[in-house]
Amino acid sequence: MKKVSLLLLTLFLISGNLFAQAVDKGVPMADKLREDGKIWVVVAVIAVIFAGIAINMLRIDSKVSKIEKELNIK
Repeated sequence: MKKVSLLLLTLFLISGNLFAQAVDKGVPMADKLREDGKIWVVVAVIAVIFAGIAINMLRIDSKVSKIEKELNIK
């Protein structure tokens, strides 16, 4: 009984969050960026930052792998 009531409470809380997100008032800043066509600049900057982080992680991984091979760490 305790598990069922906990499950119902969880479902109620999740559904409450979904209904709260259903009202779409729009974000003025995002609407303005879309109107000016600058949203693509924001997307490009985020993509460049993400690519930089991914490349940096790959470089670090290859360096760590090289050090592991030198030290015979498995």
